[in-house]
Amino acid sequence: MKARNADNPHNRFRSIALEYDEGDGPPPAQVTLIDDHARSILSENDSPDLGFRFSANPYRGCLHACAYCYARPSHEYLDLGAGTDFDTKIVVKREAPALLRAAFDKPSWQGDLVMFSGVTDCYQAIEQELEITRRCLEVCLEYRNPASVISKSALVERDIDLFLALGEQARFHLSVSLAFTDHTLARALEPWAPSPARRFKVIETLAKAGVPVGVMCAPIIPGVNDNQLVKLLERAAEAGATSAGWVLLRLPGAVKQVFEERVRVALPLAADNILHRIRETRGGEQLYDAKFHTRGRGQGPYADMIGTMFETTVKRLGLDGRDVADDQPTTFRRPPAKTNQLSLF
Repeated sequence: MKARNADNPHNRFRSIALEYDEGDGPPPAQVTLIDDHARSILSENDSPDLGFRFSANPYRGCLHACAYCYARPSHEYLDLGAGTDFDTKIVVKREAPALLRAAFDKPSWQGDLVMFSGVTDCYQAIEQELEITRRCLEVCLEYRNPASVISKSALVERDIDLFLALGEQARFHLSVSLAFTDHTLARALEPWAPSPARRFKVIETLAKAGVPVGVMCAPIIPGVNDNQLVKLLERAAEAGATSAGWVLLRLPGAVKQVFEERVRVALPLAADNILHRIRETRGGEQLYDAKFHTRGRGQGPYADMIGTMFETTVKRLGLDGRDVADDQPTTFRRPPAKTNQLSLF
C-alpha cells in the first residue's frame, strides 16, 4: 500500500517516518526547511471573494508543487523564487501554536472562525513529522474557537479524533481540494500531491467517521478539467461530501509564467488551446484579472457556462450544505486561568 524511497531507508532511531502512497512518491528534489520567526500567526483579509476573515498558515511554500498555485508570488517577498523555490524551500512557523494561543488571549479577540490555511497546504508532507497544524488545532479546541481546514493531503485522516472534538465543542468543517478525476492530468499539473482517487477516499473516510466534509473544486482550468467537473461532484457526493465550492484558475504575478512553462512541458499539444480558453474567461486578451468578484469566477460566456454547470449539479446532488461561516454565533471561550494558588476547598 505504501511506497518507500529505497535510496534512503528509514532511520531506526526515529519514531516517525514519512511515507507516500504508491504513485505519489517523495519529491525528486532536495527539500529545505527555513524557520520563520514571525511575531503573529493570524492573517486578516477583507476580500469579498473569501468566506473567512482570519487564516493561519503554519507553512509557506508547498511540496505538492502544483503548477497553478496562486500563492507562488508570496515566496518573492522572502527573496525566493515563485517556481522551484516555492516547491522545495518550505518556510516553517514552529512557534505557530504559541502565537495562536497569544492571539486568543488578547481581549480584542472575539472568537472568529480561523481557516487553516488561506495560502499553502497546512497538511503537506512535513506536517506528518512537525505536527504544527495539529497543535494549532489543539489550541482551537482548548479555546473552543471555530476552525476550518482545506487540504489536498491524505494526512488529514491522522487527526480525525481532533476534528470530531472540534465539531462537538466548537464548530469545524474540512474541505478536500480536488480539481481532477483523471489521474494522468492531475499528475501532470500537481505532480507531488495525492492522486484524485486517494482524495475521494479521504472524503469517504472522513464522512464515515462523522467529520463534516466538503469538496473544493479548485482550480477549474478552462480547456483542461472543466469537462470533469460534473463527474467530480458526483463522485464527491457518492463519497459523502455535503458541500461544494469552486474557483476558476487564478494566475497572479509570476504564476502565469510558471503555469505556462509547465503546461507546455506536460501538455505540449494542448497548451495553446488551454491558454486560449483561459483568456476567454478573462476578457479575451489576458490570462488573469485580479478584480474582486471576478478573479475567482471569470467573465464571459465560457466562464458563465462553468458557473451554471457547477450550480445546477450542486443543486441536483444536494451539495449545497452550509460550511462553517463567520456569521454564526461563536463558541469561543477562554479556558480558566492557571494559577499556583491552592484551593481552600
